[in-house]
Amino acid sequence: MTDELVVTSLSASYGLAVALSDVSITLQKGEIVGLLGRNGAGKTTLLKSIINNPELSSKGEVGVEGESLRKMPTFKVARRGVAWVPDNRRIFTALSVAENLDIAKTKRAPADQLDRVLASVPLVEGLMKRRGFELSGGEQQAVTIARALMSAPDFLLLDEPTEGLSPLIVEQLQQSISQLPALFDLGVLVTEQNFRFVTELADRVYILETGQAVWTGTPDELIARPELINRHLSVGEK
Repeated sequence: MTDELVVTSLSASYGLAVALSDVSITLQKGEIVGLLGRNGAGKTTLLKSIINNPELSSKGEVGVEGESLRKMPTFKVARRGVAWVPDNRRIFTALSVAENLDIAKTKRAPADQLDRVLASVPLVEGLMKRRGFELSGGEQQAVTIARALMSAPDFLLLDEPTEGLSPLIVEQLQQSISQLPALFDLGVLVTEQNFRFVTELADRVYILETGQAVWTGTPDELIARPELINRHLSVGEK
C-alpha cells in the first residue's frame, strides 16, 4: 500500500522566475499537513510541481513509496493516487453535479465510492441534479473536493479551499476535510491564507517564504511562537 508522499530538494520556476528553491516535505496517509505563507511564497507552485503541471519547470524528486513521479505526465500522477483541487475550482459548469462526480470515478474506486463521498461531504448530496453554473462558490468548492475523492486517491492536494467563502461554509468544509484521512485512508496537503483554518485542521505545518521551507512543526508549536507568526506570516490568531 502507498503510505507516504516524499518531496525532496524540489525547485521550480516559471520561465526565468524562480518560485521554489530546494523544498523538502513529507505527507503520510492518515494525516493532514498545512502549508502556510504569504501570497507569492510558493505554496501553489509546490502543489503544481508535485503533479508536474506543464506550465512550470522543476527539478528535484517527488516520490510515492519509492516510485518517482517526476517523469509522469499529470494525468498519470492522478492515476498513481495524487488528486489536486485547484484554487479556481474548475468544475464542468454545463454538467450536473452528479455528472461531474461520475466522470471522475476511476478503476481505483470501490463500487460504493459515491455513497462514501456524499456521506463525507454532506453539502453535495442536495446538489446532485443542479448544474455547475447554478452553484455558489462554496457549493462549487464542496463539489470539487467530492470530485477529487471519486478517484479514490491516496493523497489529496487542496489549494486555498476557503478562498472567498463565507464563515459558515468554511466551518462546514473544515469539518468535512478533518474526517477525510480516517474515512478514506488518505493524506491531505492543504495550502491556505486562513491561519486558524490550518492550525485547527493540520497535524503538522510547513511555512514557506520566498519559495523556501523556513519552518516545520505542529500547530501548537507554531501558536506558541508569535514571533514566527509575525516574521513569516504577518497574521495573528484571529
